Amino acid sequence: MKHSLLFFLILSQVTFLFAQEGAIRGRVFNPVNNEGVPFANVVLLNTDYGTVTDENGDYEIIGITPGLYNVRASFIGFRTKTEFEIQITRARAVRLDFELREEASDLGEVTVEAGFSRSEDKPISVRSLNTNEIERYPGGNRDISRVIQSLPGVASTASFRNDIIIRGGAPNENKFFIEEIEVPVINHFATQGSSGGPVGILNVNLIKNVDVITGGFPADRMNSLSSFFEFDLKDGRKDKMFTQVTLGASEFTLSNEGPIGEKTTYLVSARQSYLQLLFRALGLPFLPTFNDFTVKTKTKINDKTELTFLGVGAIDLFSLNFDTPGNETEDERENRLYLLENLPISTQWNYTTGLKLKRFRENGFWTFILSRNMLNNRSFKYFQNDDTNPDNLLFDYTSQESENKVRIENSIFRGRTTLKYGMNYEFARYLINNFDRFTLAGEGGIIEVNDRSLFNSYGAFISASQTSKNDRLLLTGGVRVDGSDFGETARNPLNQISPRFSLSYQIVPQLFWTGNVGVYYQKPPYTALGFRNNEGELVNQQNDIKFIRSTHFVTGIEKVIPEKSRRFSLEGFYKLYANYPSSLRNGIALANLGADFGVIGNEAVNSDSEGRAFGLEFLAQQRLFNDFFGIASVTLVRSEFTNPNTVGFVPSAWDNRIIVSLTAGKRFARNWEVGARWRYLGGLPYTPVDVEASSLREVWDLRGMAIPDFNRINAERLNAFHQLDFRIDKRYFFDKWNLNWYLDIQNAYNFRAEQPPLLVPERSDAGNLIVDPLDPSRYKMRLVENPAGTILPTIGIIVEF
Repeated sequence: MKHSLLFFLILSQVTFLFAQEGAIRGRVFNPVNNEGVPFANVVLLNTDYGTVTDENGDYEIIGITPGLYNVRASFIGFRTKTEFEIQITRARAVRLDFELREEASDLGEVTVEAGFSRSEDKPISVRSLNTNEIERYPGGNRDISRVIQSLPGVASTASFRNDIIIRGGAPNENKFFIEEIEVPVINHFATQGSSGGPVGILNVNLIKNVDVITGGFPADRMNSLSSFFEFDLKDGRKDKMFTQVTLGASEFTLSNEGPIGEKTTYLVSARQSYLQLLFRALGLPFLPTFNDFTVKTKTKINDKTELTFLGVGAIDLFSLNFDTPGNETEDERENRLYLLENLPISTQWNYTTGLKLKRFRENGFWTFILSRNMLNNRSFKYFQNDDTNPDNLLFDYTSQESENKVRIENSIFRGRTTLKYGMNYEFARYLINNFDRFTLAGEGGIIEVNDRSLFNSYGAFISASQTSKNDRLLLTGGVRVDGSDFGETARNPLNQISPRFSLSYQIVPQLFWTGNVGVYYQKPPYTALGFRNNEGELVNQQNDIKFIRSTHFVTGIEKVIPEKSRRFSLEGFYKLYANYPSSLRNGIALANLGADFGVIGNEAVNSDSEGRAFGLEFLAQQRLFNDFFGIASVTLVRSEFTNPNTVGFVPSAWDNRIIVSLTAGKRFARNWEVGARWRYLGGLPYTPVDVEASSLREVWDLRGMAIPDFNRINAERLNAFHQLDFRIDKRYFFDKWNLNWYLDIQNAYNFRAEQPPLLVPERSDAGNLIVDPLDPSRYKMRLVENPAGTILPTIGIIVEF
């Protein structure tokens, strides 16, 4: 350890022996027709560095001192755009392209700043993060799913999961697009039918920018009720190969980029985890291991045609840790044994591949997207983990979801008017092989199904936007229709008409009032669509399962201060849900089940639950300015659903009530950087257990866990959760390589978050379950505390060359 500290101190001094110069080059172009913008100004803000593009829109700035810069491109008649926090080094020239949209007005150089993702089709509820904001986010450990939790309206759970809960909606109400190609899974160990998982799949090294859209969805996006995530990956280098190696506490990542001939560039990343070593050191009873990859190529066929290929995939393994940690309390022992006896052995793999062809013309472009994605999920469990006797098998579940998609869109730009239209088709296959005597424990019966289901889905949309002559009023409207053959009602697209309308009005320069109303539809999970009984019947198709519907009302104000890279916004939202699936067996809406490792929705349901989520969210965002950055967000939210076995609305599993996230950081001399984040979430509701039903020996011997008392759905509430994360970064810039090391500490003051208590049987000294002497048909039971959270330090090293 002493030698490591000495090494870092020496590097801190050696850095100054090198003449520090970097370069940035790229292209300024019109995204409507892909033509370069000649004689545009490109400057590094608050410096003397700057240049003008040539007749093709290309530019180059050299002799730059390494560091973080905000870079702005502008030209008369075009909307100014700023790219924030661009890292300049000596090891490579930065490639930075600017898309400048031409303005229809004759106001000279337009003052509207495009650095905060305001656009014609997404004028409201859009938040944006770039690669440097993601990389140095305190407590994020370079994981995009954790970084997003700093944004307003976004809640999370206190456990080792990346569930993204937006404006009171369930995790499966979010959709993810990378390079405009839908990627259904972005987390390892995802809950089938929901979302989440402890670690994100995407390598932050490859991400250029991510937009999070939580309201006012554009008509070309479908099948989501709470949010869309738009990921833009970097383009590979055009001049030579460049490599980045990241060594962290839980994983090793290798990424590489460069040219393939004169017209094609590539990006590739592969990651191998050793997360199981960290979890074993923490004494956790489960040991996850994961691998993932990302590949992107971009080919410029000619000046008007571009072809992008994307590949994303992951392999996940999940085993149990039977080691006994030292200094274990009785409650900690009970928690560990409970998890060992109930967590299944799981394997999961998934991938998405896609092609995007973009064909430009003078007033717009066509976009053609062809993609395929697949998820394979298997989990099994033996009673007391004894697999020596086949009769001990509680369940063995394997299923596959595969989708083949095609999407065609045309974008037309004429003066102040934008018109878009398109269509999409999807062919899906769902396979299931399920043996289960666990779910119906206490009810008698075994589930045994081996079958497949095929589904066809289709949709179309048209949208338009119009800007007023003085550029102060922006109107955006659209409608889409969607249909699928999974149910009789869903088959007719006219039953799923989705109109939407947004407006943005500039009250005074850089102060906007925005509003939106829209109707959105989403398919239920394949676990529900493909559920069959033992006779092989598609039960939910017979029940006429429907698209889930959500109607949004959003309004707010926003103030942007471009010269200080600052933004303030206040938005109110109201969401009404209909046709939400509810369990026929338990009599509750699936939205009230929460999410955990396993499967959600693999049961008979009716589309008869309703819901509502409403609230107010505030955001103050300071991008890098005078070496300071920060994000402060406060959200007040209520999320409630009806259930067939309850009267009126009851809190959903995502009803946090209040969410606070405060993030700030400071850059210091010699490339030191320090950041911290504090978050506070109101306690989530939970359903207490049914002690009487759970304690029956015939039930516990099969289930090994408590049965929830669904007559008291979400009747109890946990205490609030809060956590402090801290991060230190240090960068070194050399002639041909860069070095960055960081220390990331999650939960710095070791807050122990309350979780629902566990109902466990009492055990003898020999570890055997004790039968209740007053009722031999039952075990003696007790409730034990189940806290979550521990200090989690991570040290990482990043080498670029």
